[in-house]
Amino acid sequence: MNIYVCIKQVPDTETKIKLSPDSTGIDTTGIKWIVSPYDEFAIEEALRLKEKNAGSLVTVIAAGPARVVEALRTALAMGADNAIHVEIAETADNFFTAKSLAAALKKEAKVDIVYFGKEAIDDGAGQTAQLTAALMDLPCVTVALNVEYSADKIKAKREVEGGAFEMIEATLPVVIAAQKGMNEPRYASLPNIMKAKKKEVKAYKESDLGVSSADQKIKLKNFQLPPPKQPGKKVEGDAATAAKALVQLLHTEAKVI
Repeated sequence: MNIYVCIKQVPDTETKIKLSPDSTGIDTTGIKWIVSPYDEFAIEEALRLKEKNAGSLVTVIAAGPARVVEALRTALAMGADNAIHVEIAETADNFFTAKSLAAALKKEAKVDIVYFGKEAIDDGAGQTAQLTAALMDLPCVTVALNVEYSADKIKAKREVEGGAFEMIEATLPVVIAAQKGMNEPRYASLPNIMKAKKKEVKAYKESDLGVSSADQKIKLKNFQLPPPKQPGKKVEGDAATAAKALVQLLHTEAKVI
């Protein structure tokens, strides 16, 4: 099987975000970058499928500036066989990204399954998998928790609102967006990390794929950080006094009762 995983490089969740001087984005100076956590479930699912199907290959693809190659090497260290870097602007929106990924996938000889994480943790848009599938005219299953595979189709269990689940069947080729809980992603071993540093990463530029900044649908401006949290208050006194003071504060200041 020819298995593909589309991943995104995002700021580490512990990184302190600062805005750019013109407030049209974030200041990327000094940020620690990681593979988006939902994409780790997608990588793991691809690797497990490969292990059950002799002769299969897993290729990871990432779209973005030069730094995203680091994320690709992380996936290679986890066990992926090949990597493709689609070089587009840092500011690319979901449609521009999806069109670039779809164009790169269409250049591949054969595509059986394309995995994504259900969403990236930086923008939380959850659109790129569906857009890529639409541009490739492929069925798409999102928020997938479990997938059963056969020679020409898949049966996926997906999460829906209200704690319910759906069972969906789709024929190959298919796009699957992984949800947390699908599996337990593996850690890359030190030998594999060293090997990944030497592996070749295929690269495409916008001109190679017939895409450009004209494909951008959304431009962001005027980013604002959330207001700083107000300091907490400590209510002193015995239980009765403290309870009375707390109720008063909840009524007059917090205005929740």
